[in-house]
Amino acid sequence: MKVLAAIALMGLALGTAGCDLSTSISAAENGDPKQMSDRELLFADEFNAPELDRSKWNVVGMDFWVNDELQAYLDSPDTISIAPDIEGADGGALVLRPVYRPGVDSREDRNADFISGRVNTRDKFEFTHGRIEARIKLPDAEGVWPAFWLLGNGQWPQTGEIDIMQYVGETDWTGVALHGPGYSGETPIVNKYFFPDGQDATDWHTYAVEWTSDAVLFEVDGRLTYRATKEMVGYYGEWRFDTPKFAILNFAVGGIYPAKTNGIKQLYYGLPAETAEQIKQGGVAMEVDWVRVYAPE
Repeated sequence: MKVLAAIALMGLALGTAGCDLSTSISAAENGDPKQMSDRELLFADEFNAPELDRSKWNVVGMDFWVNDELQAYLDSPDTISIAPDIEGADGGALVLRPVYRPGVDSREDRNADFISGRVNTRDKFEFTHGRIEARIKLPDAEGVWPAFWLLGNGQWPQTGEIDIMQYVGETDWTGVALHGPGYSGETPIVNKYFFPDGQDATDWHTYAVEWTSDAVLFEVDGRLTYRATKEMVGYYGEWRFDTPKFAILNFAVGGIYPAKTNGIKQLYYGLPAETAEQIKQGGVAMEVDWVRVYAPE
């Protein structure tokens, strides 16, 4: 069981809506690499309930489509579930799974062969500055595109985007980025983290950012992997990271980022045939042990 130590929250993060937490978590538990017991916990989902907590998460549907991705998002237990018995997870885990399901997509301009899951906390929990982290296990499947990230409520890219973890199925690395006006899409504020020998993305890792008024610090397992400062961003455009952001977890399939990495254009854009077969066999998923957000230090 994940252990929660009770505290009384004195307030909510700027822009937070509908967050009702009365607990704090010792981050030394569950193998978390940083001690967080002295920080105010603003949001947490340990994914121990039998199904997704809809008071915390929205589920995105088929109307949404970006980046030439190959999936249609569908609110279904097939694509979004809570599993109680994932190896290495402490209690339950959120599972986002792409599924081969041709003929289901309602958009004729896309006609995707795959469905998948995407959830976010928009209008349920948003925050400005602090620490957000999630413990995640990724599949060995080239051409997939699961991600953990933050986005503002305005028009993109002016609203600002923080990519805490992106993965295109090359198991030795994950990526991070910032997007905003003048540094979006092919953003120069980007970095890859290559895992040490003996580790890769298919292991459980804690992906986090410390977000302040003048920097975003990216971490993997408590190790600083990249620092993006207000001065760095200012060389390219305006700093857009002083407004509320909501959290997103999604599992995309193929699309522009995998395609630019692996060069695959057919049969599926950015997705090799071997991975398409893995998805057909049900062997591809992102597993999320927990998500936690803390107030600024």
